[in-house]
Amino acid sequence: MTTASVKLRAMTPDDWPEVARIYDEGLKTGNATFQQVVPTWEEWNTGHVQSCRMVAIIEGTMAGWAALSAVSSRAVYAGVAEVSVYIGKDFRGMRIGNRLMKNLIDESEKESFWTLQSSIFPENEASIKLHEKYGLRTIGYREKVGKMDGVWRDTVIMERRSKVVGID
Repeated sequence: MTTASVKLRAMTPDDWPEVARIYDEGLKTGNATFQQVVPTWEEWNTGHVQSCRMVAIIEGTMAGWAALSAVSSRAVYAGVAEVSVYIGKDFRGMRIGNRLMKNLIDESEKESFWTLQSSIFPENEASIKLHEKYGLRTIGYREKVGKMDGVWRDTVIMERRSKVVGID
């Protein structure tokens, strides 16, 4: 597989079964999110920004997806969103996350987002490296921010400020 064989396109509601499958694979790692059950399409759709949703397709198979979630409903935070990038278990390590992250950043700036952020478990080293590669920097560390299966978990807080949106 070359990165050229990865086709990116906008996510549609018809993609939900495959998006949910990949999300579930991420949940099963135990290092993707505090969420432990895949939400319904309606829950997921409501929780994510309508723009900036994309899927990566390789030879007709969905390999991964990316989307943004608003961090607040307050108008002052309209340009701030949280990043989600998920790669199917059979496609990890193939640089698909790179394509999705670059495209997500490009699309987010077209949609006037000036800050992208992520909260990542420190054990998810691949995700931290991906975020660092695309300009997200560690701005904090939340110790014992939540329990998962009865175990306290920490998160690394990462942020990227656009160099083209919100600079005035």
